[in-house]
Amino acid sequence: MAQKEAGKRKPELALAEVVAKYPGFPRLIALKIDVQRRGVHYTERALAAVDYTIHQMRSPYLFGSRDGQIKDLPESLLLRDGTTILTDPTPLDQNPYHVDLIDGKFALVDKGEFVEFTDLWPKPLYYDKKTSTGIPMSHIASARPQRLNVFQSSYCHFWAEDQGCKFCDIVTHTKQQKNEKGVPTRLKPSDISETIREALKEPGRFTNICLTSGSVLKGKELFDQEVDFYIETLQAIGENFTTKKFPSQLISSSFNEKQLARLYENSGLMSYTSDLEVLNEDVFNWVCPGKASKLGYQEWKNRLVRAVDIFGRGNVGTGLVSGSELAQPHGFKSESDALKATLEEAEYLAERGVTTVYIVWVPRPGSYFHDQQNASLEYYVQKAQGLHDLRVKYKLGVDFDDYRRCGNHPDSDLSRLL
Repeated sequence: MAQKEAGKRKPELALAEVVAKYPGFPRLIALKIDVQRRGVHYTERALAAVDYTIHQMRSPYLFGSRDGQIKDLPESLLLRDGTTILTDPTPLDQNPYHVDLIDGKFALVDKGEFVEFTDLWPKPLYYDKKTSTGIPMSHIASARPQRLNVFQSSYCHFWAEDQGCKFCDIVTHTKQQKNEKGVPTRLKPSDISETIREALKEPGRFTNICLTSGSVLKGKELFDQEVDFYIETLQAIGENFTTKKFPSQLISSSFNEKQLARLYENSGLMSYTSDLEVLNEDVFNWVCPGKASKLGYQEWKNRLVRAVDIFGRGNVGTGLVSGSELAQPHGFKSESDALKATLEEAEYLAERGVTTVYIVWVPRPGSYFHDQQNASLEYYVQKAQGLHDLRVKYKLGVDFDDYRRCGNHPDSDLSRLL
C-alpha cells in the first residue's frame, strides 16, 4: 500500500480480526486477498531454496509489478488448499508479507510471525523450449497453475490518445519488457499455435486458455481490427484441437453484436469477458476516460447484456479492478458507499446473465494512480461474499473464471463451496 496515504483513513482490521468477524468466510481466501493487497518480499533464505528446474519464474505479463522492476523471482504462490495467489514483489517500505523458509518449507510470515505454509508455482515443461523462430515459448504463452495466457498484443490504443485507464501501466511495462527481455509487442499466429501444441503435451495440466491484450480502436467500426486479431489468434490455437470449440476465454474491448457473432462463429471461443473496471458511471468516466469517450458506460454495460444471447448465461462476464473506485479525489468517499453501489450494479448484470468478478487492485508505479492506496481487507472480503451470493441467487456459473481456471478472483474462489 502507499504508506503516505495511510494516515488519511481509519485503522483497518488485520487478517485475524477479519477472519474472526466473518467466520463463514474461508480463512485461506481471506489470506489470499491480504497477500494480494500487500504484496510479498522474498527473503534471501527463501530465494536460496528456489529450484529453477521445477519452480516457475516470472514470465512476461501485461502489467508491471509494484517495485517497477523485472527481476528473476518466483512467479507466485499456492496455498495448501490449492488456492492460487497472484501477487507482486513489493518494496519493504510498503509492508509486504515475507516469503521465508521455515523447517525447509516456504512460508508466509508477517512481522516475524508465521502465518501459513505455501509453495511456489510449478514450472511447465514448455517453458524450457523455443519456437521454430527462436522465441522462448514462455514469451508466447504464460502459465498459471491450470491456465494458459496468450497476450497477443501488449499495446493499448487508448494510451495513444492519453486516455488510458488510470490504474493501468500496460504501455510503460510493455516498453520495459521489450527493452530488457526482448518480449515481442505483437505475437505471430504460427508461434502461438506451436507453443499451445507443446503446452498441451502435459496431460491434465491446463484446463483453459485465456486471450487478452490492449484495446485496438481501428477498423470500419470501432474495435473491428481488434476482433480480426482475436479471430486470427483463436484460429491458430484451434489448430491444436479436434473439436470446433475448446475451453477458452476472451477478455477484450466491448464488441457489438455483429462483432461478437463473428468471433463466436469463426473461432473456438466459449466465453467472453469485457471489463467495466468499476461499477458506477461517474467514477468510470474518471477512471476510464478512453472507454467513456469512445463508447460510454451504459453502452459498455448494454453490450455485455446483449452478448448473453450469443454466448449464454454464465458465459459472459465483466471484471472489476476492485479498490480503484475508491481512488481520490473523484472516487467514492467511503468503502460502504462503494460496496453498496457496486453490488447494486452487479445485481443488475446478474439478473441478465452476466457474471461479475474482481481482482485486487495494486497501485503500480507506471500508472496514473501510482501514489494511491488500495482498499481494506474487510472491504474485499465483503465484496467477494457479495458477488458470490449474487451468482448463487441468479444461478450463474463462473466456470471460465473459477479458482482452477483463473485464480485471480477471490470472489470466484468461493465457487468451490457450491
